[in-house]
Amino acid sequence: MKIRTGCSGFYYRHWKEVFYPVDLKPAQWFTFYCEYFKTIELNVTFYKFPTAKMLSAWYNKSPKDFLFIVKAPRLITHYKKFTDCTPEISDFYDACGNGLQEKLGCLLFQFPPSFKYTEQTLDLVLNNLKPEFNNVIEFRDISWWKQDVYEAFKANNITFCSVSHPTMPDDFIVTAPRVYIRLHGSPRLFHSSYPADYLRNLHEKLISFKTAEQAYVIFNNTAGTAGILNAQEFENLI
Repeated sequence: MKIRTGCSGFYYRHWKEVFYPVDLKPAQWFTFYCEYFKTIELNVTFYKFPTAKMLSAWYNKSPKDFLFIVKAPRLITHYKKFTDCTPEISDFYDACGNGLQEKLGCLLFQFPPSFKYTEQTLDLVLNNLKPEFNNVIEFRDISWWKQDVYEAFKANNITFCSVSHPTMPDDFIVTAPRVYIRLHGSPRLFHSSYPADYLRNLHEKLISFKTAEQAYVIFNNTAGTAGILNAQEFENLI
């Protein structure tokens, strides 16, 4: 299995002196980040709808073997929740495909806690995704952790996002050739650091999966310096 480690975002001033050298200008932070990691989760696209031009700029700044994960805009996942937003979803796919080309790793759709499992909401997810892309779905309500969802995702080559989150199950679910794990910090959301034995166990578990070819391990415990330090430690295990 090929494992890629990264963080949700990179532009954090509190990483200065801990990760970024004190004399390094913010404009150089992304280039520096790329020296250590081969992927990043673009969280900015959750707040600002991406364009091909915007993503092409990221493409040009990144190394040849770098892969991007693009988080879907909240307009799609949180405001409209996949209802009556076919044009917006199509525009999102087009921007990502045209802007990032072969450097597009995955598209991450993170739904809010209010988006609960029903047969109808599962159909919304399945019917709105374009199967030619690597789609990752993250849920924030426990109702989605069920076998019917896993089987539907397997049948449609959709990755069920596994999470480390204070209120969500920490089971690792494999529904596609790609495994995607978001570590949000637990017990304190976005803040808690993961101990060395947790990271070692995670690495061992990943390499034991026989049905997956690739894994993305993304640290979102970035409110402090825990995320970047954990990401470096996990990358060293690889």
